[in-house]
Amino acid sequence: MSQAGSLRKLVGGKDIVVAPGVFSPAVALLAERTGFKALYFSGAAFSNLLGLPDLGITTLPEVTRAAGEITAQAKSPLIVDADTGFGEALNVMRTVREMRRIGAAAVQIEDQVLPKRCGHLDGKELVEPDEMVKKILSAEREAKGELLIIARTDARGAEGMDSAIQRAREYERAGADMVFPEALQTREEFAEFRRKLDVPLLANMTEFGKTPYMSAAEFQKLGYNVVIFPVTAFRAMMKAVESALGELKRKGTQKGIVGSLMTRDEFYELIDYYSYEDSDRAAMEAARRLRRTRP
Repeated sequence: MSQAGSLRKLVGGKDIVVAPGVFSPAVALLAERTGFKALYFSGAAFSNLLGLPDLGITTLPEVTRAAGEITAQAKSPLIVDADTGFGEALNVMRTVREMRRIGAAAVQIEDQVLPKRCGHLDGKELVEPDEMVKKILSAEREAKGELLIIARTDARGAEGMDSAIQRAREYERAGADMVFPEALQTREEFAEFRRKLDVPLLANMTEFGKTPYMSAAEFQKLGYNVVIFPVTAFRAMMKAVESALGELKRKGTQKGIVGSLMTRDEFYELIDYYSYEDSDRAAMEAARRLRRTRP
């Protein structure tokens, strides 16, 4: 089954799909080991990892490379945040082609103008609905059924709920496989979206935003199919690194925090280190056998 097929099966199941944000292969492997069945490549976490703001200034080659490094190691279907699709409809087609090439399961495209902003910030501007519909139509044509297209609308904050629902309906009619209503502000708004759309829905449960903290179980009760936690792991990592560096600077030694560090053996187990050594030994033994059989 393709990665898109795997994601479709998960989305169609009885339980909500919980997809944590990952930004490197090692983090993706850790998420899989923890038990998550789907992963989310967050544009915010990735741009922040590069020391850049989440304003849509990362490029298609950068995102393709980073997401491809994850799909090369992780087995779970990966949803890739492609911001506004890296341009107009023709650019979106190339974006979709690249996502198919690296084995992504889904690509997410939003209806903001560039420079885009974090969905939970004010001051967002949107493209005209027809322009977004054109992008979705182009994306679906290029996906060839091998990639799910997720249409995100930021209209709740920029134009209000009525506009957000109207846009979502247009994106659904254009063929989006899933709709992502960004930055809804109450449980009632999430419920209203579910009542008024038939397409699968994705919820964003980010921190420090406009959405109240809700659990995956609560989103499932509201009828949502996927919930993402896009930047949680990145923020946790940055706080832990900040604390470790502070300790090292203050005391000149890491001895006091060794118990909070992942050990070498634990990390080697995560990346299956010893299988590489086994493969190297097997290759060397095969080479020796071949040398002994030479005439």
